[in-house]
Amino acid sequence: MKRLLATFYVLGLTMVVFALTMLIPLGVAWVGEDGGLRAFAEGFGIAMGIGAGVWLVTHRWRSELHARDGFLLVSIVWAGLPLLAAIPLLLYYSQIGQPLSFTHAYFEAMSGLTTTGATVLTGLDHLPPSINLWRATLIWIGGMGILVLAVAILPLLGVGGHQVVRAETPGPMKDERLTPRIASTAKALYAVYFGFSILCFLAYRAVGLSWFDAWAHMATTMGLGGFSTYDEGFLKFDSVPVEIVAIVFMLISGINFATHFNALRQRSLRPYLSCPQTIPYLAVVLGTGLVISVYLFLKHVYTDPLQALRYGMFNTVSVATTTGYANTDYAAWPLFAPLTMLLLSAFATSAGSTGGGIKMIRVMLLIKQARNELITMLHPHAVSPVRIGSRIVDQRVMFSVLAFMLVYGLSVGVLSSLLLLSGLDLTTAFSAVMAMINNTGPGLGVLGPMGHYGVLSDFQVWVCTFAMLIGRLELLTVLVLFTPWFWRK
Repeated sequence: MKRLLATFYVLGLTMVVFALTMLIPLGVAWVGEDGGLRAFAEGFGIAMGIGAGVWLVTHRWRSELHARDGFLLVSIVWAGLPLLAAIPLLLYYSQIGQPLSFTHAYFEAMSGLTTTGATVLTGLDHLPPSINLWRATLIWIGGMGILVLAVAILPLLGVGGHQVVRAETPGPMKDERLTPRIASTAKALYAVYFGFSILCFLAYRAVGLSWFDAWAHMATTMGLGGFSTYDEGFLKFDSVPVEIVAIVFMLISGINFATHFNALRQRSLRPYLSCPQTIPYLAVVLGTGLVISVYLFLKHVYTDPLQALRYGMFNTVSVATTTGYANTDYAAWPLFAPLTMLLLSAFATSAGSTGGGIKMIRVMLLIKQARNELITMLHPHAVSPVRIGSRIVDQRVMFSVLAFMLVYGLSVGVLSSLLLLSGLDLTTAFSAVMAMINNTGPGLGVLGPMGHYGVLSDFQVWVCTFAMLIGRLELLTVLVLFTPWFWRK
């Protein structure tokens, strides 16, 4: 019981920190008098009250977090924070006489915090700037994880955070540290994330976006989330320079932020070249973008090769990095192109990035393991361990990767079957689950880049919401809570 109370103490702290982020859209609503002031003022009060209450009640039980505490905390935070994030949305839509259902509000908030970028809302062009800014801010916060920020200040309160970050960190190699203290690691990653965010913001502004649009799209680009302030998304801008900025920073955000940190610290490009993921990631994403561009030209979707390159490359990079921006309705392309892009979103981004999916490192390990199995078939006595660079990969890591892939495949199959049973067609059901579990956003069919998830039933929306959650926390972190062994002392 004491361990559970200690976990809720950190949860309360995290909720307080999260509530403070509502001051950003609150300030915008107050200055701009855009109609969202009351919703954010009340939302801030409710969220701060709940968070502070939990924190104060459990304050006396604070202590170091253990492994199972970290898994429980991460899952509760990522399931619970969307509840707080949804409050301003529920209040605003209620105030204007267009009540938003709890199901849709929770989905929208979960989509933001998990950096999925799928939406159930329409009429984005006419929403108050504060509401659109809140949606974008959720993605920016979710990009590195609200827990990274919380862990950075836990040592000040006498609570260590290694186990929390271990459960939160994407990818199979969770115990690597950039600095001796885990709090310093969190601060370093957040500093890099913040620095690139400023550069992205200034770049968007330099190519013609308004200050507001530049900030909102910076947040969703760096978080690889894809929310836009317009129903048409990037089609609204119809600007090659804007799209180039988006491509550059989507690619940057798909690289391990630890690699960015090391490159900046060493003032060298060598960490990018020595990183086992970066070059394969860039080669696969850009190479596939080029292939799809040529395919679109040969299929006469676009008669101008430069136009084919523009649309093929932008949308491929967007979907592959699990961002979800679109500058055209690529769902209308021949099926090979959008399906390839969707499948690419499952594995292209690097572990340690803000992207979703399986991650490039896992695919590389599986390929190397398959190669070794083939060698063993021919040479039964050969010893051929899996290596990443000069390092031999521990067998426990390989077992973890294999277990993850098994659970990933089962999750896609089960969730797709649930959507099929609920009445969706195969293309829509499968693409929805892939888009949700990889935190990509748009799917195919009626859920394409120009569509929205508001057309789904409540049951279908909840299936998609669960897929977003387990996808963001890489499946096992959440599913371990459903095992009897987790709850045994």
